[in-house]
Amino acid sequence: MQTMYWLIAFIVLLVIELCTLGLTTIWFAAGALLAFVAGLLGQGTVVQFAVFIVSSLILLVLTRPWAMKHFNTERKKTNLELIKGEHGLVIEEIDGLTGVGRVRVKGQEWAARPAGENRVIPEGREVVVVEIQGVKVLVEEEETTC
Repeated sequence: MQTMYWLIAFIVLLVIELCTLGLTTIWFAAGALLAFVAGLLGQGTVVQFAVFIVSSLILLVLTRPWAMKHFNTERKKTNLELIKGEHGLVIEEIDGLTGVGRVRVKGQEWAARPAGENRVIPEGREVVVVEIQGVKVLVEEEETTC
């Protein structure tokens, strides 16, 4: 009877994976299926749990990076991933003490403040987006070489 619990776990984990498509529970579903097979072969509970844990972890570590690369190709980047490291132009003076200022990055206007210390970045300067915090971008002044 305990062998059937692995089959139930396999089905539940598979349904969760089909609902989320996050490529997380599929490896544990495979581990549950292998533990079910171990149970059918007459192995005890300890061996079944060992098969479940070891096979799930091995599958997770060895195949998840490959699967994520090939199966999650339609994943959309977030704003942070799209503009982090991008160059922008200060269109309204950025003052770290008052928390005001605006930049234009990739054609979009963002509320901005300086990364790190509280300082002022004058209008017209080029900046680089370091991070997004809430609805503001944290920027650093672009290094100019003469």
